[in-house]
Amino acid sequence: MPDGGSGAPVELAVGQDKPFTQPEAPLSGQCVITREVAVAEGVFAAGHLGELTQIVPFEMVDAALGECGAIQQRLRKLPARVVVYLLLAAALFEECSYRAVWGKLTSALGSLPIPTVTATALWHARARLGVRPVRALFDLLRGPASAIRTAGSRWADLLVVAIDGTYLDVPDDPATRARLGKGSNQYAASGYPQICLVALVACGTRAVIDAAFGPRSSGETTHGRRLMRSLHPGMIALLDRASPPTPS
Repeated sequence: MPDGGSGAPVELAVGQDKPFTQPEAPLSGQCVITREVAVAEGVFAAGHLGELTQIVPFEMVDAALGECGAIQQRLRKLPARVVVYLLLAAALFEECSYRAVWGKLTSALGSLPIPTVTATALWHARARLGVRPVRALFDLLRGPASAIRTAGSRWADLLVVAIDGTYLDVPDDPATRARLGKGSNQYAASGYPQICLVALVACGTRAVIDAAFGPRSSGETTHGRRLMRSLHPGMIALLDRASPPTPS
C-alpha cells in the first residue's frame, strides 16, 4: 500500500496473484532545447515578416525565383526575394497600399538599416518581378496539406474538397478596363473592373489545392473547368449549382 510520502517503494496488487514493487519516479530537472534559424542579413532582411517566413521559407522563395530566372542581376534596395514577401503580405492586408504594407513588413526591424522606399519604387519593383515567380511559388505550396486524422478532411476514406468562386475588384485603369470591361446599368458603366476567382480547397484544412481566374464575363463555370486538372480518384468534391460538373 502507499507509503504516505516517505519515499519508500509502493506495493501494488496485480490480479489475485503476487504483488510487484514499483519505486517512485523522481522529478526530472529542467532542460533547454535550442535550434538554429537561418535568416537573411543586411538589406535582404528587410521585408522578412516573421510569420510569413515560418510558412514560406526564403529558401523556397529563392528556388521559385531561380526557376523563373527572376533573381536580380544587381543588388537593389528591393531585391526580388523581398518583393515576393511584399506581395504575400499584400494579400493579407488587401485594404492597404504597397507603402502601408511595406511599413507593416519592416515595423519590427528598427535595429536594422532599412532602406527608404517610395510607393513608386514599390510599384516598379512589383512590375519588374512579373507574375511567373509568384505562380511558381504557388505551385510549390498548393496541396491538401491534411493528415489522415485531420478532422473533417475525409469522408468514407475520400478526401473532401470543395469548388467555389468569388469576384474581386481590380484597379480601374484603361488597360485593365479594355481587358475586363466594367459593370454597367441602363445609364452608364459603373464600379471597378472585376475578375472571377475560382478555387479548389481541401475542406479539412482549408488549404488551396488549385485556383483559376479570369474576366468576370466568362463566369465561374468556365474558369472552374480549369480546376478539373487537380481532381483525382480518392476525392469527393462539393459543388454549388454554378460550378461545372466533375468528370465521371
